[in-house]
Amino acid sequence: MDQVLQQILGYAKATWHRRWWGVVVAWLVCIVGWTWVMMIPDRYQASARVYVDTQTLLKPLLSGLAAQPNIEQQIKLMTRQLVSRPTLEKVARMTDLDVKAKTPEQTEAMLNGLAGKISIADAGRENLYTISYQDADGDLAKKVVQSLLTIFVETSLGKTRQDISSSQRFIEEQLQQYQQKLTDAETALTEFKRKHIGMMPGQGGDYYAKLAEVSTQLRQAQLDQQEAVNRRNQLTRQLADEEPELTAAAEAETSAHPEIDGRIQALEKQMDQLRLQYTDLHPDIQSTKRLIDRLKAQKKLDLAERKTDPAGARIQNPVYQQLTIAIAEADATVASLNARVAEYQRRYSELRNASNMIPQVEQEYTQLMRDYGVYRQNYDALLKRRESVTMSGEVESKTDTVDFRVIDPPFVPSQPAWPNRPLLLSMVTVGGLVAGIAVAFLLSQLRRTVTDRRVLRELTGLPLLGAVSRVETDETRRRKRKGLLTYLAALGSLIAAYGGVMILQLVVSRAG
Repeated sequence: MDQVLQQILGYAKATWHRRWWGVVVAWLVCIVGWTWVMMIPDRYQASARVYVDTQTLLKPLLSGLAAQPNIEQQIKLMTRQLVSRPTLEKVARMTDLDVKAKTPEQTEAMLNGLAGKISIADAGRENLYTISYQDADGDLAKKVVQSLLTIFVETSLGKTRQDISSSQRFIEEQLQQYQQKLTDAETALTEFKRKHIGMMPGQGGDYYAKLAEVSTQLRQAQLDQQEAVNRRNQLTRQLADEEPELTAAAEAETSAHPEIDGRIQALEKQMDQLRLQYTDLHPDIQSTKRLIDRLKAQKKLDLAERKTDPAGARIQNPVYQQLTIAIAEADATVASLNARVAEYQRRYSELRNASNMIPQVEQEYTQLMRDYGVYRQNYDALLKRRESVTMSGEVESKTDTVDFRVIDPPFVPSQPAWPNRPLLLSMVTVGGLVAGIAVAFLLSQLRRTVTDRRVLRELTGLPLLGAVSRVETDETRRRKRKGLLTYLAALGSLIAAYGGVMILQLVVSRAG
């Protein structure tokens, strides 16, 4: 910390040795700056305040019925448009500024000057705006502000009507397009319903119910068919075991064993019932078949033991005839059931194909309904918007939705708005002093002198063994005191000159 303080003190001492250069520079800067400030031409500012009243009585009454434009946003846009090139050209024509511009370069410079001097600002309250303009000619500044105020009001009214008219045209075009889309969607939907009758959403359940019913009927028919085929096959096997004709003795012998025949017939019927449920390899069917074979073998054994007449008369076998008739009936039943099964299979295939198409039909129908719903919704919304815009146009043409009130008309004060000479003169004086100090410091660094032992050590890089102090005499002290007084007089005269310039400016401003 001590080292930094010593370095700062060293810089101060070096600057102090070049103090006269600083005074000279400060005087030069102040003289030039004061002259420039006093020669700056005065500019007068004309301003006007306008209030935009958007809270009219019709606004709450027409809420939801007529379109409510964003007045605040439009006003902000219009304030920005006031400094656009078309507006500036219009202002130049209204104030005859365009007459002074003879060449394109002069016209461009004139428009740029207008844009730089126009100020449009929020006055601090809602919808209260201040329009101001500065110029050396106060009357011209007032004309410019009046022109801007006129353009501001006219632009706002015409812009709203233009927006409503363009909105009406756009909505009418959109309505025509959506009406055509809605008609096409309705036609496509009608054709789709006509093409897929009975398969529409809500109707597809009938197909599934019919499919289940036909599937049940098909299984039952196939079961009946299998039973009929098994019965026919069994009758065929029984027929193979019977002789078409029998001798009288065999007939007698056959009739002599009614118990065995009854048991065989009962077992055969039982086996037929079992075959309807199981295959021939089932244990119950195998045991029944073995029992029937034993009974038949016993019957043949009894017949072999009995003596018969080989030359006896032959007669038709009644069992063979009954089996033949039964087989013919079974064939007819099988044929009928085959036709029934084929019909049920055809119906099942048709319903199955139709049921597979139902999800696709529902998907296409949903897409058509979605498109139709969107078109219908947009069409209804556009109809409402058209009525709203029509009512808004009526309101805009017959009433004032925005009320412009000029709070302060264009006014030019007697005192110029710029420049602020007292402030500028003070800034020039402070700048001159700062410039003098900076020049003195810069010279002290460019042509460095030894002010203390630290500086000598830094310049030579050699160790310092000792220092000899200077003995001040009365003559040297008198010269130093005289030089200090002269310096203070020069600096004081600069301050006094600043005070004189400020007094002169005050007198001139009061006289003006």
